[in-house]
Amino acid sequence: MKKTITIIVPCYNEHEVLRQCHSSLTALMQSQPDYDWEVLMINDGSTDDTLDIIKELAAADPRVQYVDLSRNFGKEAAMLAGMDYAKGDCVIEVDADLQFPPDVIPLMIERWQHGYADVYGRYTYRPQESWPRRVLTRMFYRLLRAASQFDVMPEVGDFRLLDRKCVDALCTLREQQRYTKGLYDWIGFKKCEVTFEKTERVAGTSKYSMRQLFALACDGLTSFTTAPLRLAILGGLIISLIYNDPAQGFPTLIVVMLFLGGVELLALGIIGEYVGKIFNETKRRPVYFVNSSSTTPRDANGKS
Repeated sequence: MKKTITIIVPCYNEHEVLRQCHSSLTALMQSQPDYDWEVLMINDGSTDDTLDIIKELAAADPRVQYVDLSRNFGKEAAMLAGMDYAKGDCVIEVDADLQFPPDVIPLMIERWQHGYADVYGRYTYRPQESWPRRVLTRMFYRLLRAASQFDVMPEVGDFRLLDRKCVDALCTLREQQRYTKGLYDWIGFKKCEVTFEKTERVAGTSKYSMRQLFALACDGLTSFTTAPLRLAILGGLIISLIYNDPAQGFPTLIVVMLFLGGVELLALGIIGEYVGKIFNETKRRPVYFVNSSSTTPRDANGKS
């Protein structure tokens, strides 16, 4: 009996690249006839004609299925929706902009057949990216790896193959503010890497602004470590030990007051981030809502 492989493609305003993405995936599927294939496109509240193109592709190719979310919930939620609906024995996550090389996927499948449950792609080249963004990304990963109790791998994105047991594990984690790159490492399982070079986008630009990337970084730090809280405690201890300053006068008093006020606001901001996450999680809202779909969640057919 053939094994089934599901390719998850999160889509947000991807009308310029969808047809070319489907052509590339079709060539891949034709080169691997030993497997049954499912292409699951998740429309994450696109405002262009992305959904119309997805439905057109689904009508022409029975391997293409789609899930249309009720609004833009973000890529993290869209990937969870894809995992909920994927029927495959393994899942491959790709971006619609074709920055992933399809010729690496057969190697991922080969590693999966050799017993690896999580085969992730590590990129060696980041095109169209400014040096400040590259530097900030490296700094964030170094900070997260130093603060976390597990290894969060840099230069690793969402392009990866996940065995069904990994997908089922991730589907049980219904966090509101998701940082999936950290969850991949948190769940464990046997991992293996393949390296690749990112290609230039076929069309369009990155959907993440610097503000969104900063918010994602904050989610990553506060989701997997309490180190920022401990840093606030350490800062308070150090400041409390400072005494017997020989400088006198009104300017010194103002500087000290401003410094202490800044430290207090920083500590309150860190605490506020954690309290905000608690507030969002205790409401227990669904991660996403579905407007329409051409398939059903895997749970409806019974988990294997």
